[in-house]
Amino acid sequence: MAKFYGMIGFGQTSETVDGVWTDTPIERPYYGDVQTLTKRASSDADTVNDNITLTNAISIISDPFAINHFFEIRYVRWLEAVWKVNNVEVKQPRLILHLGEVYNGPTA
Repeated sequence: MAKFYGMIGFGQTSETVDGVWTDTPIERPYYGDVQTLTKRASSDADTVNDNITLTNAISIISDPFAINHFFEIRYVRWLEAVWKVNNVEVKQPRLILHLGEVYNGPTA
């Protein structure tokens, strides 16, 4: 099993003006293990290049912040890219993050 150390991005929602809510990204470092390591390339009729999708699971050692805010986890910085987190499993004291496509949203 490969080791993991990287930044996990949380999107904390806050009201900027009356009725307007935005995600403010923050990043925190975590240690863990890479449980599965797979890659899938898919092509659409509309695109020239294939879309790369990971179906990896990363198990991180969580802290109280991660446990209390697991629903705000948006992305993981790993392998020189930013990957979208599709699913989070809470198995205390760990969180299992299931990765998907490249993340294109706001980052810290």
